Amino acid sequence: MSVTVEIPSPMRDLTDGQTRVAAEGATVAAVLADVVTRYPGLRAKLYDGDKLRHYINILVNDEDVRYLDDLDTVVNDGVVVALIPAVAGG
Repeated sequence: MSVTVEIPSPMRDLTDGQTRVAAEGATVAAVLADVVTRYPGLRAKLYDGDKLRHYINILVNDEDVRYLDDLDTVVNDGVVVALIPAVAGG
């Protein structure tokens, strides 16, 4: 399945400045695996070991995967997967 992955500003230097990249995969986990294979620098930003970092939110067509099937959420051709790092501050 070909999907579009939206890359947040703080990570664009790792994707050659691209705001969106194409990826393949039937699930969110497979899509992320494809993206980090092509852009290895993203792995450290997205994962702590083999676990997704707790401050990375992932949306599939504007729905938070935590309320779906998490990284096992099935993606269909043409969907948009957005990577959203949590923002802290005050």
